[in-house]
Amino acid sequence: MVRNETDGAADMATRTVVITGGGTGIGRAVAARFAAAGDDVVIVGRRREVLRSAADELSAEHGHKVTPIICDLADPDDVEAALSRLPDRIDVLVNNAGSREAAAGAGPHAVLARWRGDFERNVLTAVLLTESVRDRLTPEHGRVITVTSLAALRGGGSYGASKAALHAWNHSLAAQLGPQGVTCNIVAPGTVAGTEFFGARLNDAELTRRAGRTLVGRVGRPGDVAAAVVFLASPDAGFITGEILQCNGGELLGR
Repeated sequence: MVRNETDGAADMATRTVVITGGGTGIGRAVAARFAAAGDDVVIVGRRREVLRSAADELSAEHGHKVTPIICDLADPDDVEAALSRLPDRIDVLVNNAGSREAAAGAGPHAVLARWRGDFERNVLTAVLLTESVRDRLTPEHGRVITVTSLAALRGGGSYGASKAALHAWNHSLAAQLGPQGVTCNIVAPGTVAGTEFFGARLNDAELTRRAGRTLVGRVGRPGDVAAAVVFLASPDAGFITGEILQCNGGELLGR
């Protein structure tokens, strides 16, 4: 599939896209969009069966092979071991892997477990991989897109703090890679149904309450976030970098 750059720039051939946390929810929706466009898609995650099942289903659905790579992205040894299996050239890197640390309780040890767990699962999963493959990003066309959360902008304890850390990191990354023509942006979703994140907490009553906080009267869907990611990965977004694109239905206005 060929895409035309704006202002008469060179055409881009089929892209190589790496998506972390691509087995479920938002990551899978992102992978589906790129696979449907005919791009070469690699999904990365730590849950072997979930990832392989998603890759097989996406490949069958879109008639284009989606490759799974099993890796614990918070483990530097695992990331280093995965480098030989990752593409030599990466046009689009989507940092989507992350979760909320389940550790609870009182006292400094419980606090440490919660904060360290959120930092490792949300910050290191993006930073370790990106820093390891930054030399593989395609000059002039490369895109790094990191999925964070509304919690980074409105507050959310250790989880929100970990996502906010990605905002600061993304700004530095954009400054470092900008001279090479590589853009780095954030997509910050609000409430998104159809993912594993909320679990049983997102019942009908909670969905209604959260929908009422938006300006459009509904919560998000994985496809809404995927559409924002695909836009930032497109040639048309080549002059946008270092930005935070809020994808929350107006639940929190941009700032």
